[in-house]
Amino acid sequence: MNPARTLAVAARVLRQLSHDARSVVLLLVAPPLLVGLFAWLFDEQDGVFDQLGGPILALFPFILMFVVTSVTTLRERRSGTLERLMTTPLGKADFIVGYALAFGLIAVVQAVFTVAYAVLVCGLTVEGPVWQLGLVAVLDALLGTALGLLASAFARTEFQAVQFMPLVVIPQILVGGLLMPRDQMPEVLYNISNWLPLSYAVDAVNAVTAGDEGWELWKPLIVIACVSLAALVLASVTLRRRTP
Repeated sequence: MNPARTLAVAARVLRQLSHDARSVVLLLVAPPLLVGLFAWLFDEQDGVFDQLGGPILALFPFILMFVVTSVTTLRERRSGTLERLMTTPLGKADFIVGYALAFGLIAVVQAVFTVAYAVLVCGLTVEGPVWQLGLVAVLDALLGTALGLLASAFARTEFQAVQFMPLVVIPQILVGGLLMPRDQMPEVLYNISNWLPLSYAVDAVNAVTAGDEGWELWKPLIVIACVSLAALVLASVTLRRRTP
């Protein structure tokens, strides 16, 4: 992997996004608006948003980054752009990591917007430092980016890329601890949830909102980072130059 080529890919992706106002709005404005809608929904029920608002911060960036990344990467391959890029010295790892860096930067901005809106406007109560909540949101968005890059390698059309949501995203929502505490689930589902990265994202958010420190917080963050790294490695290995 060449750092200069990787940065060139990241700069190219950011330039493309800067000319796509709808994608920018989707990535930066939609998450705060969805969090605001959720807070408004439970405005008259004391404590509900404080209980569920944190996990929602882990969910929305993850979903949006997964969809946008998988569709965008697949479009590059179907249009033949990736095939042309691969005729240059650019390697697969340069392409994947460049995309990850570009969307990672967007994830940082997205996390700042979303967390600030949740805490300052919606009144989300956080016992731990707010920057830790932002860190969790960034890692969740990066996780969605990495899994989106991996999913794009197995799809042939944008529609198929979106169809990976029921396979990759929805099961994690159902058994990831968002709807009910994982330790109250049937044993089989609890064991399955231990293998799903979004479960650790919810655990990390709950640790921050509860003010927990040490291993209770950093264990799930390490798991999320490792899964993201593994997904990026697999994405670079399985990346195809063009979709037949």
